[in-house]
Amino acid sequence: MELLDRFNIKTSNMHIYDTAFSHSSYCNEHNLTEDYQRLEFLGDKVLDLIMSDYLYNTTDYEEGKMTKIRAMYVCENALYEYAKLLDFPKYVKVGKGEEASGGRFRKATLADMFESFLGAVYLDQGYLKAKQIVYEIVIPFIKEKPETFFMDYKSELQEMVQTTKKSVDYEVVKEEGPSHDRTFTINAIVDGIVLGTGSAKSKKEAEQEAAKKALEKQAKIS
Repeated sequence: MELLDRFNIKTSNMHIYDTAFSHSSYCNEHNLTEDYQRLEFLGDKVLDLIMSDYLYNTTDYEEGKMTKIRAMYVCENALYEYAKLLDFPKYVKVGKGEEASGGRFRKATLADMFESFLGAVYLDQGYLKAKQIVYEIVIPFIKEKPETFFMDYKSELQEMVQTTKKSVDYEVVKEEGPSHDRTFTINAIVDGIVLGTGSAKSKKEAEQEAAKKALEKQAKIS
């Protein structure tokens, strides 16, 4: 796998990397028991830790600013950019139906698989190798555009409601489509009031859309 060669990863466990790039549609067609999602869960936390460590040790920003910057660089749009940079569509394994509908290039899938790849690296090679990858791929974006990457609407909305010591809840109100091509509709809610509704192919993107709609309405929260 060229991706492993790029980061000088020598492994005796290729299975974990195959799993990191295996979509549920592919697993269903080939009777495999595990797709990329558990590794994505782990990789998400590994990425958060590496990013938090970097911001803490290289800046003197206060907590709120560090949180805002980190969110910009771990949101779905950002992860999608990293995945494209690493040519992930070459490695993604999807079922025939998903392939026909363009699933190999789907933003939500590629973004998730950047995290599942990091999870696989962490388990196979350890924290330092995962950190090396993040420093090579992600950190240059931060150095170039520390506060102007992708707008994180969820953080913006949360910042707005925090002035009144409230928080935003996100509730899935509808799921449509087959398991490999779902569309999620999610409400952004504060104190039981729906401030915005968003629909997208992933929960993360639907939440961002709901937060964006709430901000566009300039919701008044008291």
